[in-house]
Amino acid sequence: MKSKQLDDKDQLTVAQAGRRGGSMTRDRYAGTDFYRRIGAKGGQRTKELYADLLSQFGKKGGRPRRPNLDSAGERNQK
Repeated sequence: MKSKQLDDKDQLTVAQAGRRGGSMTRDRYAGTDFYRRIGAKGGQRTKELYADLLSQFGKKGGRPRRPNLDSAGERNQK
């Protein structure tokens, strides 16, 4: 049986390394609930650190919206 460890001649891409690390973390912490919890923790911390900045973004209206095809055609006809 071949070991799961890589030989010197085998190379691991960044995508493969990320996939391997993610699946090992999932297995270690028993499923997707772990990711849900750490995501909520990260969101809470971001809210604590950048509440004023996020509030300013909200008051400005957030990201600009893309024009839809109907309004783009009207602009070209003028």
